[in-house]
Amino acid sequence: MQPNPPTADPVSLDEEEAALLRQAACRDMHAFELLYRAYYRRLTRFLEQVTRKPHLNDEILNDTMLVVWDKAHAFNGSSRVSTWIFAIAYNKAMKALRREPRMQDVLPETEADTDATTWIVGPEAELIDRESRLGVRHLLSLLSAEQRAVIELTYYHGHSYKDIAAVVGCPVATVKTRMFHARRKLREMLVAQGQESACDAVLPIR
Repeated sequence: MQPNPPTADPVSLDEEEAALLRQAACRDMHAFELLYRAYYRRLTRFLEQVTRKPHLNDEILNDTMLVVWDKAHAFNGSSRVSTWIFAIAYNKAMKALRREPRMQDVLPETEADTDATTWIVGPEAELIDRESRLGVRHLLSLLSAEQRAVIELTYYHGHSYKDIAAVVGCPVATVKTRMFHARRKLREMLVAQGQESACDAVLPIR
């Protein structure tokens, strides 16, 4: 069974997810399964883009959701549920990358690439389509994991800079700096290929 796409109202969505998390804290397995389904594809896409190492992602995702199950009672509502869960996933991903030997990032064209727009709707789907048509997937892989995380959370998951700062554990100013350098590096690579305008098409200024 595939999860439903995110609803149009992020407040209602967060309230629904917070309710599921409270139930999971009471060891309601059905509520946890619903939460797992809701986040499976979102976390899969996020981890694929951040790590660029497909062999790590299933374990990271499962470890993330295990923490959600074990620590559901610790969620205090001071952030969105999605911010809390993505922060766990980000920390797990960065720890996994630090354990990995230094190798070229690899993310082959997989089902996740071709299936991306089947569960993402609206502006996010359009961005993914433009990214694919303009051939910038490989260029994005040349950015740092920290820069890719900021791009992914901003453009594909709709998080604010404040939320992203909470996810990655740094000040908002640092998030903005990472975005600035990511866009500048991407633009330089696209200029070298004669596609300067593609940067604004894929990563419009926010």
